[in-house]
Formats: sequence, structure tokens, C-alpha cells
Amino acid sequence: MPLANQLKKGHVVEINNDPHIIGQISCQTPSARGGATLYKIRARNVLSGNKTDLSCKGDESFKEADYQKKPIQFLYRNGGNFCLMDLEDYSQFELAEETIEEEAQFLIEDMELTALIIDGVIRGIQLPETVSLRIIECDPGIKGASATARSKNAVVETGFNLQVPEYMENDEVIKIDTRTGKYLSRI
Repeated sequence: MPLANQLKKGHVVEINNDPHIIGQISCQTPSARGGATLYKIRARNVLSGNKTDLSCKGDESFKEADYQKKPIQFLYRNGGNFCLMDLEDYSQFELAEETIEEEAQFLIEDMELTALIIDGVIRGIQLPETVSLRIIECDPGIKGASATARSKNAVVETGFNLQVPEYMENDEVIKIDTRTGKYLSRI
């Protein structure tokens, strides 16, 4: 059973007897002596889609949810649905945008993912830890900008907005951490 201080984004645990996918975790360390570190957790109920916010101490334990994983591939977007393919039997299925709203900002065609299956039904997806996406729009670069200089806004091919170093230009491919949504490196 994982402890609160061991949880990471994407873990599936039981909260109030329902499976939840961990979405965000923040750590607050008190300045007073003897104060326990608090972990603020935002999780999404896999069955209903409702979000839950928790505050807990680092030594509180969570029960892992009963689920299976299966390799899948994102094919294309069909209106408000995402068409995916099972990589074992090549069957296709669709997931509603509400089901994978946070993960959708990193999906590109032909990307391989992992499906979370609970009670024989696909309830969510897990992204790879990093993705490579092309910048389609950013402010113009500044001549002489270095790698340690300030950052600027950029929009990647999926429509996701993030901060990149000032020297980045349109059409460059960058690596993004899907857990934090932050720029990692240029490819």
C-alpha cells in the first residue's frame, strides 16, 4: 500500500472505495517545529469523473485500486471523442473527451499509450512520461538569448500552452514532461 509521500501523478488508488487517478500533488512543509508535512492531492474518480481534493500527512497509506493495463494507440479525434486502437487485437474504440480531458492536451496521432481497465471497461489512459511536440506559435526570438535567459509563451501542435526559453523558434520540436506540463529540452 503506497504512502501519501510516495504517490505520483497517474497512480490509481482507492479513495472512499472508488478508484481514483492521481492528477496533482503538492507538498506543504510547515515552518513550525514538529509540524508534519502535508500533501494536497487532487484525484479524478475513474467511474464518475468527479474530482476529489484531499489533504493528508505523508505517512497515510492508500490502497491500490484493482485494475489492468493494456497497450493502446491514439488514432484520431472524432468531434468530442478520441478514437483509440487496442494493440493486442487491433479493435477500435472511442473515449469521450470528458474521460481524458487532462491527457488530451498531449495526444498526437499514432502515439502509444496505456489503457486503464476496471471491471472489463476502459476507464482512462496513462501517457508516457515525456512527449515530443512541435512548436506552432511563439513570440519571436531575441538575438543573443542564452539557455539561462528568461522564458516566453509557446503553443505546441496539440494547442497546449507552456513556457519555453527565449531562444526557441516556431517549428522546433521540444520534449515536454506530461506529469508537470513543463519544457524539458529541445530535440
